[in-house]
Amino acid sequence: MTTECTDKNCYIHGTIRVRGGRTEGRVVTTKAKLTAVVELDITKFLSKYRRWAKEHSKIPAHNPACIGAKIGDVVTVGECRKISKTKAWTVLEIVKPSTE
Repeated sequence: MTTECTDKNCYIHGTIRVRGGRTEGRVVTTKAKLTAVVELDITKFLSKYRRWAKEHSKIPAHNPACIGAKIGDVVTVGECRKISKTKAWTVLEIVKPSTE
């Protein structure tokens, strides 16, 4: 955790405001600069087959330097305005750090 954050897209120290949905997921990759890809596990009911199905969805989210989520962390992400072509979510907090 960095104490000094100069990121203008940080929801704590910058101008981005979180509005809309909030969800929890696991960080899959952090290869891109200031971006974490978060995988969401979705369980939904298929009425035709009367069964529950598991699905996965991957969301690119802004990962500010002051939060610094790593691969395997369980994080809370919040919806914000578009930051880039694919990013419209930001990492709010680390719920459970990875065990690695």
